[in-house]
Amino acid sequence: MLFGLLEQWRPAREPHRELDVWFDARGERALLLAETRAPAFDPAGQRLALDALQQAVAGIAGGTGVTLNVSGTGRFSVLMEERTRGAAQSLARTATIGMLLVLLLAYRRLSALLASALPLASAGVAGLAAVGLVFGAVHGITLAFGFTLIGVAQDYPLHLLSHGRPGAEPVAVVRGLGRTLATGIASTCVAYLTFWFSGVTGLQQLACFTVTGLAVAGLTTRFVLPRIMAPGRHDYGASPALAQLWRAIAALPRPRFALPVLAAICVGAAALAPQPFWESDLSALTPVPADLLAHDAELRAELGTADARHLLVVEAATADAALERLTTLDASLEGLVADGAIASFEHAARYVPTAAVQRARQAQLPRAEQLGAELDAAVVGTAFRRQAFAPFAADVERARTTPPLAFAAARAVPAFGAALDALLFERDASYVALVTFGGVRDDAPLRALAARTDGVTFLDVKAATESLVAEQRTRLLRSLGVGFVLLVGVVSVALRDARRVYRVLAPLAATTLIVIAVLQVAGISLNLFHLISLILAAGLGLDYALFFEHAADDAGEQGRTLHAILVCSGSTLMVFVLLALADLPVLRAIGVPVAIGVVANFVLALVFTRAAAPRAAR
Repeated sequence: MLFGLLEQWRPAREPHRELDVWFDARGERALLLAETRAPAFDPAGQRLALDALQQAVAGIAGGTGVTLNVSGTGRFSVLMEERTRGAAQSLARTATIGMLLVLLLAYRRLSALLASALPLASAGVAGLAAVGLVFGAVHGITLAFGFTLIGVAQDYPLHLLSHGRPGAEPVAVVRGLGRTLATGIASTCVAYLTFWFSGVTGLQQLACFTVTGLAVAGLTTRFVLPRIMAPGRHDYGASPALAQLWRAIAALPRPRFALPVLAAICVGAAALAPQPFWESDLSALTPVPADLLAHDAELRAELGTADARHLLVVEAATADAALERLTTLDASLEGLVADGAIASFEHAARYVPTAAVQRARQAQLPRAEQLGAELDAAVVGTAFRRQAFAPFAADVERARTTPPLAFAAARAVPAFGAALDALLFERDASYVALVTFGGVRDDAPLRALAARTDGVTFLDVKAATESLVAEQRTRLLRSLGVGFVLLVGVVSVALRDARRVYRVLAPLAATTLIVIAVLQVAGISLNLFHLISLILAAGLGLDYALFFEHAADDAGEQGRTLHAILVCSGSTLMVFVLLALADLPVLRAIGVPVAIGVVANFVLALVFTRAAAPRAAR
């Protein structure tokens, strides 16, 4: 019985052995499977484990040239943390230096740097405080994207700086910009508020962070900054170059149907793109290089590890009930192994049978009297003494009368605890058991088995992940639709003229279509990060359009507005071009759309927000 049990626990596929040591199939690399105490996605703990392995190998290798090549989730966790931190630090340094140079070139005084930093700093502090107050803790996605999205707040003080001029007090300057500035802030807040209705905690925190941050940045620019700024020393609009540029743009032809035609071209280009419109596979955004992923898959195959993609999920009220359901699946699963649909399967009941199975096995053991009689008969005519089998008889009697092994007790055994915890665990006052597989060649029989068995669900992890991504995308798109309607309402109330509303919102909508079309023509399917980037680009474009529309026909105001938006768009474009050139796919997914959007927003807003004919100044 013991040998049968050990044979049952033996893996269906084991690594190749050389001198009883695991090797790859070619016998060139020794294989070692290490288990860490730290969770797989704890970079600090995994780094300690990797260092310990490296030191151990260095201590025994000497000068033999033996090297250690580590793969697995823990190694990837360390790699992702290092690459992300390194990219963030490098980008932050370069972007900071670039921003400082742009601002010094544009305003030629250090006080402008301090003035431009105050609203953004107040936005970050207020946003984090609001998230902490509402949610108690800050989600990683909030930090990752929150400061990027409130980057539009950097434009608020730049408008104030560019519109300053000798003899004009900053308070009076900001009062003249007040309605346009308030409309831009309110509209952007409405756009970002749509994250709240996504149903995703991380995005809800993002809405809380960005809306609070932008509101505080706007209030800081409106009421605090003008009172601590010195009056302007230069009229940035009094530039012959800016005036000439404005006149050249004003002279450009603006056909009535230019924007609809442009929109139709973009829609057609996106519709004809060969790749799928949406990207739901999160693995496409992993910062782990493809060669390392291939190497990891190779090592897993050499070790014969379970297929991480396909699972059967069994739910029950108690651990014993879950084990019982697992036991009923054995005959069907063994049939699938025989048919070649799967190579092997694993579940908790193979290690801890149900109490009923354990009692049935105990019942097969002979009672002490019967075993004694059989032993007496067996030693007759042999050199064995009857007393030599006394310990054996005692063990059989103890095994026959011992209470069944409970699952909780089995978990306490070091050799089985970690494996059992992964295969059977408690969740929400019920128990969930997993059936893992090796070598799944056809998942259709597994789907059919789950469909005809109560309490059993087939799970394709990759398909489930893509389904969740699609579901969250649908929620976000629905929220964005509501947000766009609210945005139209806010701009309509502020401008009170349908033609002005069209001139402000049409370039924004056209830019969104341009970004989507360029991505599609470039062979890039859209993901959730692209959607977030489109929202940011829309917020920037709305700011440009509102201020260009505000400039009216006042030559000085036109020059100052053009100066402000050149500085805003130039600094923003620099930052997002850096992101677009980054090695990390997530950073590129943010940088590329916003960089395209900044250029398109600037051009379209500058060309199309002006009225076709001169109109009276407001």
